[in-house]
Amino acid sequence: MDLVVENNEERIDKYLVNYLHESREFITKRIKMGNILVNNKVVKCSYIVKKGDIINIIPLKEEEEITKTKMDIPIVYEDDDIMVIDKPSGLVVHPGNGNHDNTLVNGLKYYTDNLSDIGGEERMGIVHRLDKDTSGLMLVAKTNKAHEILADDFKNKRVYREYYALLVGKFPSDTAFIDAPLKRSKKNFNKMEVASSGKDARTNLKVIKRFKDYTLVSLVLETGRTHQIRVHMAYIGYPVYNDPVYLNKPATSFGQFLHSKVLRFKHPITKEEMTFTSELPKEFQDFLQTLD
Repeated sequence: MDLVVENNEERIDKYLVNYLHESREFITKRIKMGNILVNNKVVKCSYIVKKGDIINIIPLKEEEEITKTKMDIPIVYEDDDIMVIDKPSGLVVHPGNGNHDNTLVNGLKYYTDNLSDIGGEERMGIVHRLDKDTSGLMLVAKTNKAHEILADDFKNKRVYREYYALLVGKFPSDTAFIDAPLKRSKKNFNKMEVASSGKDARTNLKVIKRFKDYTLVSLVLETGRTHQIRVHMAYIGYPVYNDPVYLNKPATSFGQFLHSKVLRFKHPITKEEMTFTSELPKEFQDFLQTLD
C-alpha cells in the first residue's frame, strides 16, 4: 500500500502519525523494522518527506492473518466512500494486545471488502479511534482517497467532535477550557499523563446537568490525543464516572461513561456538510435516571 506525500518539510514519523493516527512509537518501530519505505528505499525516522515522495507501507506478517468476524455493526450512514458507525461500548477498534478476532476491523472486513488500507491490514478503514469502552459515532473510510482527505481534515481541526460524559463530583462552573499537554506515562505504558513536555491537548467543557454527586457535561475536542478527555477530566479533579483506568476505583464491565455524541464534517468527496448525532447507550441513560 502506497501513500503519496502532499506536504513538504516534515519528518516522516511525524507525517505518518498525522495520517495513520498511530503513536509515534508505533510508527518509529515500523520504520526501523523496514516496514515503511520511501520510494522503495529504507529511510531513518528523521527523513524529511518531500512532495511527490511515495511512502510504501508494508503489512506486518501478523496483519496478513486478520480474520473476518461476523458481528452486528450499527451503521448510521454509508455510501461508496465512507461509513459512519455507532460503536457500542466494549468493542475494541482494531486488533492488538492479543485480541485479533473480535474487533471493529474484523467486523468491517466481514461486512465489506471495500475499506481503505492506508493504515495497513490491522487498521483497514480506520481514520480515527475511540477507546474500547467509549461508545458513539466513528468515521470509517472505504477508499484511500477518502481516508487521506479525512485524515487531513482531522489534522487541521475541520472535524467537529462532541462527547457527553458523566463526571464524578459537582462541577462548579458552567464552562471550562482545559489546555494541558499529554504524553505517555513512563510508569504505565497503557496510561497517558499531563506533562509540559507532552503534545498539545485542548478540551472545551460545558455543563449539561448537575446532580447531587455527578455532572453531565458536553466536551468538544480541539485536539485528538489518546485518552484526552479521560486524562483531562481526572487532571482537573472530576474524573469520568466508571473509568477503570483513571478513576482509581473499581469499575463495572461497561467502562467509562463517555459517548461520542455529535460528529460533523464535510464529505471528503461530495463536500456536503454532514452532521450525525447518537443517543446515549442504555446503561448510560438508565444510570442517569437513577440520579434523577
